[in-house]
Amino acid sequence: MPEPFVVHRETHVAAPPSAVFALLTDPEKILRWMGTEAQVEPQPGGLYLVNVTGARFARGSFREVVPVHRLAYSFGWDGSEIVPPGSSLVEIDLIEKPDGTLLKLTHTGLPNAEQCAGHAEGWEHYLGRMAQCAAGRDPGPDPWAGRTG
Repeated sequence: MPEPFVVHRETHVAAPPSAVFALLTDPEKILRWMGTEAQVEPQPGGLYLVNVTGARFARGSFREVVPVHRLAYSFGWDGSEIVPPGSSLVEIDLIEKPDGTLLKLTHTGLPNAEQCAGHAEGWEHYLGRMAQCAAGRDPGPDPWAGRTG
């Protein structure tokens, strides 16, 4: 039986997998499209910590890192009892295409439909901003800055 609360997102990114991978694993590059602070150690067991909106820290640890092809890390929110740090899993696959990269994201382990919908909205927002950066465009200031929910 499939897990009931899963976020699936696919997006085309007009950049090679190596550039997309860097935007997902290099703290300075992450901040171009998401967050105000980032500390990531992209190796199994390494820290994933991003202050996503300037008001909420996402925290987890890397489970799998296959350079330029795949990332998997635990994920949750500091101070949250609903989705605490490390309680869910984000898996990202980068598939090379002739015109860039197909990014496939799967977020599992979310506890209910409300959290699933909220995280789906968040991934849609931030993956769109990341794709703009990868294509060499500035996504501008994050309209979600300061958002706590």
